[in-house]
Amino acid sequence: MKLSILTLAVTLTAGAAMAGPVAPADVAYTEDGAVEASLSGMAGNVENGSKVMTTKSLGNCVACHQISALSHAPFHGTVGPSLDGVADRWTEAELRGILTNSKLTYEGTVMPAYYVVDGFTRPGNGYTGKAAEGPLDPLLSAQQIEDVIAFLATLKE
Repeated sequence: MKLSILTLAVTLTAGAAMAGPVAPADVAYTEDGAVEASLSGMAGNVENGSKVMTTKSLGNCVACHQISALSHAPFHGTVGPSLDGVADRWTEAELRGILTNSKLTYEGTVMPAYYVVDGFTRPGNGYTGKAAEGPLDPLLSAQQIEDVIAFLATLKE
């Protein structure tokens, strides 16, 4: 019996690992905009999350938010709320929803929807000469979202 349960657990774990990340169009939101399930199926990495939040070419969260734990990063913004203590105010599912598609939680927000790939108005080539062709990639990968969630979970009062 124990061997059967162990075999089933290993099989389920291997199947989940092989499933890969949730595609942006397949993200399941609650009615409040939260995302209960991990987007990557893997735990986030706090150090990588910190990097995403402070790197201009990635999430660059510090451009809009004050984060005392990232005081080494220059130019903290004041457009968004301070993220100090954010893990006490929001659950991981709520934070994942906000990062994935902030517009579902905060209508009209200027915060980017980091894991959305459609529904955008694209400026045509007449404006920039560089309009994107074909499908867009999300701003952050599923794992990068999970990494940021892992870092945010450390920000308690």
